[in-house]
Order: sequence, then C-alpha cells, then structure tokens
Amino acid sequence: MVKLHHIIVKGKVQGVFYRDYTQKKARSLGLKGSVRNRSDGSVEIYAQGNESQLKELESWCWDGSPYSNVVNVIAQEEQDDQHFPDFRIIF
Repeated sequence: MVKLHHIIVKGKVQGVFYRDYTQKKARSLGLKGSVRNRSDGSVEIYAQGNESQLKELESWCWDGSPYSNVVNVIAQEEQDDQHFPDFRIIF
C-alpha cells in the first residue's frame, strides 16, 4: 500500500548538498515526492512509497550528505492525496 510521509530534518542540512543526496537516495529506493529547504534552516521531504521504502529513507535521513550534521528527524504519515510523477528537488 502506498503511503505519504512528511519528514522534517533539522541541523546543519542546508548548503551541504543534503537535497541532492536525498533525491538520489529516494530515487534509488523507488520513492516519489519532493525535497526543499525551509526558511528556518531545516529540510522538508514529502516521500511517497510503501512502508519499508519510507522507513529506509527515514533511517537514512540521520546520515544524509557527508557534510551534514543532523540533530533531529521528525516524520509523520500524511493523507495521501497528492500525485508526484517522480522525486524532485524544489528550489
């Protein structure tokens, strides 16, 4: 069953290629969705896929890019009423 998770990643996650690494990881897992920087310095991810794919991405978020320093990952399931054609970086 396809689910949608909303993930907020906090720490040193902007200016360290976090979005690029997230896109590559999500695509390798077969997920659809988006990743973007937020004005508060965090990164926001919407990921759509099955439970095991989503859990793997959430676990990976703690590592992120080699240059990041993640201090918190907050994930919650959302109402899945969105359509994502692939996994994209939003600028």
